[in-house]
Amino acid sequence: MPYILAILGVLILVILVLNVKFVQQSKAYVIERMGAFRTIWTVGPHLKVPFFERVVKVVSLKEQVVDFPPQPVITKDNVTMQIDTVIYFQITDPKLYTYGVEQPMSAIENLTATTLRNIIGDLELDQSLTSRDHINGQMRAILDEATDNWGIKVNRVELKNIMPPRDIQESMEKQMRAERERREAILQAEGQKQSQILVAEGEKQSAILRADAAKQAKIMEAEALKTAKILEAEAEAEAIMKVQQATADAIRLINEADPGEAVLKIKALEAFQAAADGKATKIIIPSEIQGLAGLCASAKSVFDAVEPQSPNGK
Repeated sequence: MPYILAILGVLILVILVLNVKFVQQSKAYVIERMGAFRTIWTVGPHLKVPFFERVVKVVSLKEQVVDFPPQPVITKDNVTMQIDTVIYFQITDPKLYTYGVEQPMSAIENLTATTLRNIIGDLELDQSLTSRDHINGQMRAILDEATDNWGIKVNRVELKNIMPPRDIQESMEKQMRAERERREAILQAEGQKQSQILVAEGEKQSAILRADAAKQAKIMEAEALKTAKILEAEAEAEAIMKVQQATADAIRLINEADPGEAVLKIKALEAFQAAADGKATKIIIPSEIQGLAGLCASAKSVFDAVEPQSPNGK
């Protein structure tokens, strides 16, 4: 009997130990009791009722990434190409994820393929290749709305690769090569145009600067000539003024000295002598100087008559 109790005690202890569960971080346990949903265990220790409760599914609450294989799609202009997608999703409701849909990953893959075909079917090839962001946004919105009933939130959808047929790729490569060559030719033409414009502008500016320099030189030369003539005229005017001032001063001094008639006649004779020394071919002798000349001749005859007796008084 004691052995049986000991065995039962050990068995109960083992059962309890086996039914104690520790839920890890970012995990969730979906629990059923007698085949019906019971609860969801989150982080921490939990005790499961033996034989009545069971863990249906262990759900990861982390964001997950699924890379689906390429799917064939047909564009609006009947071009068939392969597109593979990458989906970033997170389980927000473990209960809906467990009971909402059978095989959630397969359901998401099929939903992604049909959604992608519908979106690409409304676009032409060029639009499909250049509208990745638009396609990604549309797919994320449709998938997120459809997976709400499955307890899944689609965070992001990315088109990983878009692979058109080989002949389309070769045609696109030729088109891109032709476009690059066209752009290169345009750039070269623009460069030559800009170079010629710059050369013409340089020559224009050079001619303008040379003309402006010549103009400034002529202006400065004219200004210098004008200044020289002004200075020369001012110097002549000043000399004339000084001569006139000297003459006026001499006349004033003569007037102040009150000269006699004989002095005036002598001065007139000196002036006549100065005029006679010039290059004039005709000289007009005033009547006063003629009288003065007669006076001088009379004085000379008087001096000649008196001169022999002057030395010794004989």
